[in-house]
Amino acid sequence: MTHPILIIGAGQAGVQTAEALRAGGFEGTITLLGDEPHGPYHRPPLSKAWLAGEMDAAQLVMRAPEMLARKTIELRTDCKVTAIDRSAKTVALADGSTLPYSGLVLATGSTPRTLPLAGGNAHGVLALRSRDDASAIAERMAVCAERQLPLVVIGGGFIGLEVAATARKKGLTVTVLEAAPRLLGRVLAPMLSDWYAELHRSHGVQLVLGAQIDEIITDHEGQATGVRMQDGTLYPAGLVVVGIGVNANDELARAAGLECERGIVVDACGRTSDPSIVAAGDCTARRLSDGNLLRLESVQNATEQGKSAAAALLGQERPFTATPWFWSDQYDKKLQMAGLSMGADHWAIRGNMGGDTASFSVYHFKGDQLLAADSINASRDHLQARKLLDAGVSPTPQQAGDAGFDLNSLLPR
Repeated sequence: MTHPILIIGAGQAGVQTAEALRAGGFEGTITLLGDEPHGPYHRPPLSKAWLAGEMDAAQLVMRAPEMLARKTIELRTDCKVTAIDRSAKTVALADGSTLPYSGLVLATGSTPRTLPLAGGNAHGVLALRSRDDASAIAERMAVCAERQLPLVVIGGGFIGLEVAATARKKGLTVTVLEAAPRLLGRVLAPMLSDWYAELHRSHGVQLVLGAQIDEIITDHEGQATGVRMQDGTLYPAGLVVVGIGVNANDELARAAGLECERGIVVDACGRTSDPSIVAAGDCTARRLSDGNLLRLESVQNATEQGKSAAAALLGQERPFTATPWFWSDQYDKKLQMAGLSMGADHWAIRGNMGGDTASFSVYHFKGDQLLAADSINASRDHLQARKLLDAGVSPTPQQAGDAGFDLNSLLPR
C-alpha cells in the first residue's frame, strides 16, 4: 500500500482500528482524523463520573497523542472531512485540502436526535454525546443547583436515566418524561422496566410515562424555563436534557454512494459496499445472514468491529461474532447485559430483586432458547451468561431461575 490508511473518527472504533492495523503488521502511514478539538477520550463516563465531577480530564483520556505517536499513528484534531471521492481515493477536508488513501475507515459515530418541537433549540436544551456536551450540561447543572432550579430529562433511555441519577446525586429536583408506557422498553423485560421505575422513584425522581410533550417554554432571552405537555401541564426547568436516541453519522458514506440503511451497511468483517472502505462503531448497521440489519451502540461493538475492519483492510477474515454485551451504572446499581433479547416470549428471574441489597438476573427465552441475560449487581451471572451464549448452550427456564443450580455445569468441558 503506497498511500496511507485514513480513519475518519478518533473515538473508540477509530483508535481500535488504528492500533489493530499496527498490531497486524501494517507498516504504512495511519492517520486519525477527529473533528473534535480533543484527542480520543472515553465516552461512557460522560453521563456518570465526568458529569458528577468525580473524574478529571486526565482520567477521561483514552489515548494520549504521544502514546499514538509511539505507534506511529498520526492524530489530527479539529479536522472535518467534507467528502469522499472513491474514484480518486481521496477525502476532502473543510480547509480545502485533500488527502489520498489506499484504505479508508469510517468511524464517524452518531449524533443525538433533536426535539422536533417549538423551543427544541432553545438555550438550556442540551443533548449528551461529546465531552463538550457533558461539560455544558455540568455547568448548567451547577447553575440549577445554585438557583434551586429543576432538571427535566426528555427520554427514559440509558443516557436520560444516567443523567437523572447523576443529577439526583448532586441534589437537583428531577423529572423524567418518557413517551413510551415503560422505561427502556426496547431493551428490557417488563419486570426490569418496572424495577428501574421504582429505583428512580425511590431516589426522588418524578417519572411521567406515556408523556406527550407540546413545547419547550422559553423566557424573553430564549432560555428554556419549562416543558409544556399536550394536556397543559407545565414542568418548570432550568435545564432540559434530551435523550431520545441517536442517528448514525452516515452522511459522508451516503454522499459517496455507499450502501446505507439506518447506518453504513457492513458485513461481519466491517466491509462496506466498496472493497477499499470499511466502517466500525455506532455509524454502522451490520447485515446478518438472514438479511436483517443489526445496530449496536456499545464500547464492545466499537472495539470488536474495529479489529474486524483492520483485519479486512489487511486481507484477513475476522468476523465479529461474539455475544454482544453492554452496561449501565445508575446510583449504586450496575446493569450488565449479555445477548440480544428481541423476540423473547418468557423470562426467568434468578436472585433477589428487593431492597438495597438487590442482586439478580433476568434471563430472556424464546421457546427453549436462551437469548440474553440482564444482571443487576450480579457480575458472576453476567460472565456466566456470556459463556453460555457464546457456547450456544441454553439452560431451561427452571434451571436459570434456580439460584441453587450450577449453570456452569452445562458448559462443555
